[in-house]
This record gives sequence, structure tokens and C-alpha cells, in this order.
Amino acid sequence: MGCLADASFGSPVNVRAQHADAGSTSKTKAIYGWLILALSIRFAAASIHIVKEQGYTQGTKMVNFSKKLATDQIPGWEEYYFNYRLLKGRVKEYTEQTKEGNRDRRRVLKDFSKLLDDEIEKVVLFMIEQQGLIAARLEDLGMKKARLQDFPLLQEIAELRGAYREVGLDLVKLLKFVDINANAVRKILKKFDERLGYKFTDYYVRSRSNHPYSQLQQVFRHVGIGAVVGALSRNLSDLEEREGSYLNIYDQHPLSIPKDPVIDLIKATADKLTNSTNFLRFLGQHALIAQEDTTSSEVEHIQEDKYHFMSLVLNLVNTFLYMVNTYIIVPTADDYATSLGAAATACGVIIGSMAVAQIFSSVYFSAWSNRSYFRPLLFSSVVLMLGNVMYALAYDLDSLAILLVGRLLCGLGSARAVNRRYISDCVPPRIRMQASAAFVSASALGMACGPALAGLLQTNFKLYIFTINQDTLPGWVMAFGWLAYLIWLWISFKEPALDPGVKVYQKNSSSSSSTRYLEQGLAEQLVPSNGDEKQSEERSLRPASSIASAYKLLTPSVKVQLLIYFTLKYAMEILLSESSVVTSYYFGWNTGTIAVFLAILGLTVLPVNAIVGTYISNMFEDRQILLASEIVLLVGVLLSFRLTGTYTVAQYVCSAILTFVSAEVLEGVNLSLLSQVMSARLSRGTYNGGLLSTEAGTLARVAADGTITLAGFLGEGALLNATLLPCLLVCVAAIAATLSTYNSLFY
Repeated sequence: MGCLADASFGSPVNVRAQHADAGSTSKTKAIYGWLILALSIRFAAASIHIVKEQGYTQGTKMVNFSKKLATDQIPGWEEYYFNYRLLKGRVKEYTEQTKEGNRDRRRVLKDFSKLLDDEIEKVVLFMIEQQGLIAARLEDLGMKKARLQDFPLLQEIAELRGAYREVGLDLVKLLKFVDINANAVRKILKKFDERLGYKFTDYYVRSRSNHPYSQLQQVFRHVGIGAVVGALSRNLSDLEEREGSYLNIYDQHPLSIPKDPVIDLIKATADKLTNSTNFLRFLGQHALIAQEDTTSSEVEHIQEDKYHFMSLVLNLVNTFLYMVNTYIIVPTADDYATSLGAAATACGVIIGSMAVAQIFSSVYFSAWSNRSYFRPLLFSSVVLMLGNVMYALAYDLDSLAILLVGRLLCGLGSARAVNRRYISDCVPPRIRMQASAAFVSASALGMACGPALAGLLQTNFKLYIFTINQDTLPGWVMAFGWLAYLIWLWISFKEPALDPGVKVYQKNSSSSSSTRYLEQGLAEQLVPSNGDEKQSEERSLRPASSIASAYKLLTPSVKVQLLIYFTLKYAMEILLSESSVVTSYYFGWNTGTIAVFLAILGLTVLPVNAIVGTYISNMFEDRQILLASEIVLLVGVLLSFRLTGTYTVAQYVCSAILTFVSAEVLEGVNLSLLSQVMSARLSRGTYNGGLLSTEAGTLARVAADGTITLAGFLGEGALLNATLLPCLLVCVAAIAATLSTYNSLFY
């Protein structure tokens, strides 16, 4: 660590010491800090309240898509469904033939494209036929309604309203038909790319999506459905008792129109088909936790003793405390470094050491959660408590090494993989989205509360032999926080029972035949199949058993999404970690000002996601929002550069807000697309999609903090531009990669 201590650029000037006598300013910062902390706690309480109020004890278990498709088919419509099993078998056949060299690549693409076109055409023609039948029924009912205008009879009006509702229910059936067929098309395209390694999805979507004769748009965009929904809404509204009102539906705001339950059902089904979303769902996508379809016919009861509300709260609190622990030192890390004789830019190593340890902790915690949830959380609490104590003691021991070891221990206590896994496995599907949203809210609020707390801890006194000041107090506060959490965990956490399939897997994990039993406990096969096909389905559901096997499942689209996740985390870490050094050097900000600035940035997460999830995501495709967010992020980075002799507060604050907000928007859309393009085998097990994204984000944080430390050798005056340059290059690379796979993101 000696090189860090010697890497001082002249004699470091502690700018914050010059502001120590500003008593009124300190009081103002304290007020801001308490206000931000109160808002954060209020948001956190609201998130937990949502989960508690919507508790439910029913759930579903994941089944093979072929079985689900066969089971959910509407009687009488079976022959018009997309033949997923046929195409799946053809993919297997192509895979074997290409391995043997018996198939030409262009021939495979041509044959499979024709087969896919035929299946999509079958679905679309039937859909158009059914739309025509529904339109004819609506026209007939409209004529009956016109005859009732002169002689309205209550009985006939009730019968007519019932007839409209029947049409609405038939429309719901048609929407579900289109939805499951659209899913079948997506899955077979993804499977083809995974097995054969071709960019077939990109080619197929690019050549069909905007072609005048293509029927692909008919499957993914319910053309004409909106007009049918509007006709049903208007006619049902006219048939309702208006209590003397002479207004029609076009004279009122859409939200004020009385809605029949059938209309709500139609809207919910149509929204699912078009990937329409809301704030809660959009926020929950950040967690990358598998959300199962609760309308599936494979509904089973989750044991009541498996879902325990207080255990869920403890997982959310663990997430919150960990994020507070991560960011509480950011405003004072450079000051702590200089007090130990190192350069201010050594804050990059101090902050980043936690992320270095998290690279390894994410893997062993993910594996540990296969056997227990309580023990990993217990271990996490103890390690984090010890790590924070060492962080606080480093000041009196005058040891940068002890400080770094303390931060490494904090990183080794990162149990976010366990928190994700608990929500995925132990929370019923009906409230899993709310729990996922609460998980993301806890993370965002922890990010805001960390700097806010640092702004409040402005003191300096001795307690026996211990120095209590703005550098050491964050360590002591977090140590006592983890001690309180440890006691609460020991008293209140309830270890859920493992699923039978998991127990069998653990028992046979050392055997070469263990994978045969991995899916024990899942639903029995619902359609007859031969032994080879059954074994093939079991293999397709088998989770990855190592990092190498997980990497083999990464298609180009998945790799690009992981690169984008790396990019946004890299940009955010550069912005946050160097903020204390940059603002002190250019603007003379003290710890309180930096803390308020970072806390305000953290508090933008929920409002921004509310706007994107409620409005923007319903107006544009995910891939369009993804590309636009990357461009805005690039603009934010460009605006952050110091290109002239003066660097103003306005330029820094505006560019920081632009960078941070665009990265937050990008994260939600990125993880949403990642969950759709990645293989189903990466949705569970130790080496799952959540772990891969966590590792990508953690590596980005390590790289960013390393960049800050290395750039520090050029001097604090050159730090800003030196760290922004690699960030700019990474953003450009991410945009180029997105454009190369843009058509494969047709979801």
C-alpha cells in the first residue's frame, strides 16, 4: 500500500477544513440531511407496506413451454396454434446435421424461414377470421341496440349488455391466443440462435418487420383490437344507467368513464400482449427476478409456511443496509485517505475494494442459498459488522491496510444474491412483482440514505481511545446497525422448507447422474412423448452448472445486454466515486454539500422510474428506449468534460443529473430485455442471469474505481477528463453493439 501513500501530488490541501467554521452552513446541511433521510424512510415504508397489504398464498411452478402451450390451448382451436414442438424438433435436427457437416448454413436459414413463415401465416389468418366474426357480432348487436332507442325495455337492455360481455370474453380468448403464439415465436427464435449460433433472429426480424407482405407485425402488434375494445367500451357504457347524464364517453376523461369488469379484463390482457407496463412492474424489472405467469393452468398452492412476511422484510432491510454501507463513505473517502497519508484519489481503491470482494461473494452466496437462507444472512451480518469496525479503527491505528481489509470484509458480506433468490423462490407469484419493486426501492433508497447519513455525521471528539469524526463515524454507525439487524434476524427469521427437487439435487450433486433428478418435484408431463424427447426437455430445463456452461448459453444479444449493464454501472461509479474529489478541487464543496448532492441524485431514482414505467414504456418499444437512453448517457458524459479554462457548478450538476438519470432509465430497460433474450436455463440455479448481471455490474465498479486511482497519478486537475475518456469509449462501444443486435431485440 506504500505506493498509494506516496502518490501525493504536492501537499494535499484539505479544502473542507477551510469551511469548518461555517456553523450556519453546517446547520443547514444537517436540516437537508434529516429531510432527505425522512423522505427515504417514508418511501421504504411505503414499499414494504405494498408487499404486506397484497400478501397471497397461491403460486405457480415453472413448467416446460411445450407443455404449457399444449395445456393452455383453447378447445376447438388446437390446429391453428403455432406448432412449437415441430419447429423445436427441426432445430434439434439442424443442430445435429450441422455438427456432422451435412447441412449448408444458407439452406438451413432458407428452410427454417419458410417453415416459420408458414406457421405465422396460419396463426395470422385465423386471428383475422376471428376478428371478423367478432366485428360481425358487434354489428349485429349494434342494430339491436338501435331498435331499443325508441322503446327501451329493461329486460332486453340487460340481455343486450350480457351479449356484449360475451363478445368481450371471446375477445379475451383471442388476445390470449395471440399472446401465447407470440411467445412461441420469440422462444423458437431464441432457441435457434442458442443452438446453432446464427444471428437468425436479427435476419428474420430485419427482413420481415417492415415488409408490406409480412405477417410478423400482426402477431406482435394487435392490429384492429383497439377499435374492437373501443366499440365494446362505448356500447357497454351507453347501456349503463347514466343517472340523468347526457354526456357520452367522448366528452369525458378516459379515467372517469365507468368500466365494466370485462373491459378491465380485456385491457389487462391487451397490455400483457403489447408488453404494456406500469411503474410497479417497471421497477420490479430492475431486480431481474423471474416473474411467472399467474394465469397459467399449472397453478399450484405454495405451502403457507414457506412465505413469511417478516423474513421478506429482513431480506429487504439487508439490501437497504448494504447499499447504505456502500455509499455512506463516498463523501468522506478522499478525506479519510489524506488523513492516512495517501492521495485523495486513493478514494477509488477504498470505495472499489468492496466491489472487488463482491465479485467472489456473489458466487458463494448464490450457491449457499441452494441449501439455506438464514445461515448466509447470518454470516453476512457478522462479516459486515466486523468490516465496519475495522474501517473505523483504521484511523486511530493510522493504517490504510486495515481500512482496505475492512472494506474487503464488507464486500465479502454482500448477500444480494440471497435476497434475490429468496424473493424468487419463497414469495408467491401474485406479490413477487411487488416484492421485486420493494427490493429495487430498498436499493435506491439505500443509495440516497448513505450520503445523507454521511452529511449528518459531522462531528469530532474522543471517546476513550477512539476518535469519533466524519471519517470514522460511518463505520461505527454501520457496525451498530448490523449488530441490531443481526439480533432481529436471529429472533424473527423463519427458514423456509426446501423444495423436494432441490433436496434431491443436493443429495445427488456429487454423482454423474445427478442431473436426471434436478427437475423432480415439477409438474408431471401433460402430453405424451417418447423417451428421447422427454430427456431433451429435461436437458433444456437444466440450469447451468458452472460459469463456463453459463457462458456457452450467452447469445450475442445477451452479451450485448451485459455490456450495456457494464457500461451504465461504469458511468455511474465514475460519477459517484470521484464526486468528492472533483467537487472539492473545482468548487470547494465540503462534506455536507457533497452528501446532499449525492442524496438528491439517489432520490431521483423512484420518480424517474415512475415516469418511464407509467408513460414512456407504454409509448415506445423497449429497444427504442434502450438506444435513446444510451445516446443520452453519451451526451451526459460528453457534457462532463472540462474543455475550457473554467469549470462551473452548473455544468457539473447538469451533466451529472443527465448521466445518472439516463443510466437509471437504461438499467430498467436493459434488465427487462436481458430477462427476455437470455436462455430459460439461466433463470434459476446458482449461475443464473441475476448472478451474471451482478458480476458484470461489480466488474464495472471495480474497473471504474481502478480508473480513478490510476488517473490520480496524473494529478487532481487531470482526474476528471482522464476518467471520462474511457467512459466515453465504453459508451460508444455499447451503442455500436446495440445497433448490431437491434433487430434481435424485437420484444
